[in-house]
Amino acid sequence: MTLSTSTVLRDARRIVVKVGSSLVTNEGRGLDEEAIGEWCRQLGALVRDGREVIMVSSGAIAEGMKRLGWTTRPQELHELQAAAAVGQMGLAHMYETKLRENGLGSAQVLLTHADLADRERYLNARSTLLTLLTHGVLPVINENDTVVNDEIKFGDNDTLGALVANLVEADALIILTDQKGLYTADPRRDPTATFVHEARAGDAKLEEMAGGAGSSIGKGGMITKILAAKRAAGSGASTVIAWGREPDALVRLTQGEAIGTLLVAQTQKQQARKQWMADHLQLRGSVTIDDGAVNKLKSDGSSLLPIGMTGVDGDFSRGEVIAILDSQGQEIARGLANYAAAEARLLCRKPSGKMTELLGYAAEPEMVHRDNLVLSK
Repeated sequence: MTLSTSTVLRDARRIVVKVGSSLVTNEGRGLDEEAIGEWCRQLGALVRDGREVIMVSSGAIAEGMKRLGWTTRPQELHELQAAAAVGQMGLAHMYETKLRENGLGSAQVLLTHADLADRERYLNARSTLLTLLTHGVLPVINENDTVVNDEIKFGDNDTLGALVANLVEADALIILTDQKGLYTADPRRDPTATFVHEARAGDAKLEEMAGGAGSSIGKGGMITKILAAKRAAGSGASTVIAWGREPDALVRLTQGEAIGTLLVAQTQKQQARKQWMADHLQLRGSVTIDDGAVNKLKSDGSSLLPIGMTGVDGDFSRGEVIAILDSQGQEIARGLANYAAAEARLLCRKPSGKMTELLGYAAEPEMVHRDNLVLSK
């Protein structure tokens, strides 16, 4: 059974809204003050309705291009970074002004994908965002394109929106775009294309439907939105893809009106942390375990104890994600390490009672606690 738009958005208390470059900059002609003001008015209405909202906004590079007098997106990295640096000033100022006009405080948060892959930086970013929400401040997030090259070359803010939804355990992700939603084919090229009102996030058929980038200004196309919905679903957040210039779209969605395409998350929210570990963290190393430990993890739902470890690979710190391998080198699980790699090597094949003798202290009796461990599929 799927959820209806009315249930998903009406009941959502924490929402991430992502808006793309073509909307923010009116297809590259400069920041669209009227449109940004309209979204900020709606954001204010959502906050007054008791919801927590985070905005992920593209537009820095496009605005910088306009200010620098460039008519086509540059290819050179240093020029992209320069455009981002120039445009970010105007983008932040515009949001601050329009949100203040609607009674909201605002904060600019610049993130990279690496910030959300590293455990410590992830927790720091999460704490910052949740603190801002607690104080009634609306965060406006963008990628830190001025200093990171792979986000400019390969990243997109649809993906960032999904990662932020996972980061704060949002109930819903709303992606505002220059299309009404998802069609079975590109309606600009195929007159037989039909509109998709609702589907399951992660359905492989959706990726077949999605085309390439629809704008020369932004980086993303419908495919990035489909993949973003799939990512967001990992932490239980359903996604709506809707036209950004639909009158009162945000307000009407949260009132239960069916607008755009709803991609329903199948993962229950209580599974979010383990799903995040499985899908979104860079692995820093691994431990190999014996057959007895494999059986305990798979059959008994046990924690991983040091006595079951036969080897350690990599250079990881406490709190980082590691792979757990069987004797054939196949990954059977992954989780958060309670001990660094150098310590783990000393603990291999040792009972937990020997930890203090070997390390001089004992943090936890497990190498990986079952609450921080997810079996691989």
